[in-house]
Parts: sequence; structure tokens; C-alpha cells
Amino acid sequence: MPEIIPPATELPPLRETIARHGIGARRALGQNFLLDLNLTRRIVRAAGDLDGVTVVEVGPGPGGLTRALLESPARRVVAIERDPRCIAALAELAAARPGRLQAIEGDALAMDAATAGGGDGPRAIVANLPYNIATPLLIGWLRRIDAFVSLTLMFQREVAERLVARPRTPAYGRLSVITQWLCEARLAFDVPPQAFVPSPRVTSTVVHLVPRAAPLAPATFASLEKVTQAAFGQRRKMLKGALKSLTGDPAALLEAAGIAATMRAEELSVEDFCALARAYAAVGG
Repeated sequence: MPEIIPPATELPPLRETIARHGIGARRALGQNFLLDLNLTRRIVRAAGDLDGVTVVEVGPGPGGLTRALLESPARRVVAIERDPRCIAALAELAAARPGRLQAIEGDALAMDAATAGGGDGPRAIVANLPYNIATPLLIGWLRRIDAFVSLTLMFQREVAERLVARPRTPAYGRLSVITQWLCEARLAFDVPPQAFVPSPRVTSTVVHLVPRAAPLAPATFASLEKVTQAAFGQRRKMLKGALKSLTGDPAALLEAAGIAATMRAEELSVEDFCALARAYAAVGG
């Protein structure tokens, strides 16, 4: 018979764990704790089928989302946390669920989530991300996207909207292009400020990213990153002006990519940017 995973409700109440370890949220660490198990379970459901998957969680705090992940059929959970107070609380959780949870103390920006905690088999990331490092974390994971079956991440709503934004909309930008080049992205649901302790000033949104079998169009990550950075760095300008920071002859670069020099960054599709990245790489960019 399949193993029955005990529900997180059998563990000491989360607020009791927080009080015992003196885990007050620290602004410097970008901490906003999600304590509602109904919400954390909903995040886990948004992650889809985790059966047999190693789940990496970044910024677990005292373990609210971690508890919901441990209720899932995930093979194990690798939790990366900077705050030593939270590591102590997670150690108690690991002891209550032998072999299911590995807590690693350290900075997620300095770690490779594709290999953290070791082991083989499919790997996913599920995390309520600290807002202050959410974007650089995502960019780092996109560089290694082939290592993951999915990413289910919570961002502030404004950032989440950028990930799924379409051309000719205000939210469309560098993050939209790179994310959609590599992943199918969808907004799962919003989480109101009052769901967190302490309450942030913004609404949060859970985003589900599934890596494409192959990128949307040929390009290298480095070239695509450079052309999008230059194009959106001066998004109000026509590309023939915006790309001067990238090349001494933007008109020739745009012609090689088959893109009109009078277009602006927000008008280009992901495929257009890939064409521009290929042209840039061809001239030694």
C-alpha cells in the first residue's frame, strides 16, 4: 500500500513554533511569513503533480509552505534559508518527517538550486520569494531551466504581470521576453496583503512556469539578455537610437535581423528579439 503522509496539522501550531524560536519577520531579509495552511496548500496544488519530485524551497522562514509541501507526494523537500532562527525551526520539522526535509543554511543567490541537497530525479522549485531578491533569483534559475520540471513562485503582483505580459503593453519588458522564450507562464492566483505576517503593502501573485521542450526560437541566453537590456533600457526611443549602447551601427544590426529601425522595444515579439540576438551574436556580440 502507498505510504500515507501525516498531515501538517499533527505538528505543533506554526505560531507556537514562531514564538518558541523568536522568529519575528525581518525587513532586511525580505521576510513576510505566510501562515495560512489553506493558502500554502493552494500554492502546492498550483505546482501540479509533485509525485517523486525533489522540491527546492527558497526562503521557507518558519516552515508554513514547507509543511504543505511535506503533505504532498514530493520525494523530498530541500529548503534554503539564510536566517539561523528559521533553520532551528526547520530542524524540528525535519525530525518530525525523517528523510523528507533537508534544510540548508545559506544565501540562495550564491547556490545552484539545480544541485542543492544532491540527489537525482526530477526537480521543481516552489517558493514564496523574498521580494528584494526575486528577480535575480528567477534569472539565475532560467539560466538552468533544463534542470527543472516546473517553477511555482510567488512575486509581488507587478513583477508577476511582467512575466506573462504581451508586446505593446506597459508591463512587457526584458523579463517578459526571457521568461516566455524558455517557459510557458501563467498566473495562478493572487494572495492579499493581509494573508502575510507582517502584511506587505502590495498584492502578491503565484506564477506557474513550465519549461518549454525547446526555446521558442534559436538564441543564446547571453546575447538575448544583452539585446533586451539595451532595447528596454531606453524603451521610449526607436530601436535605431536605443541600440547605440550595444553597437556602433544599430541600423545594420536591425537590417540583419529583419526589423524596422523605427520600431520600439515593446513592439517586438519574443521571436523578433531572438532574431536580433542571433544577428548580434553573428557580429561578435
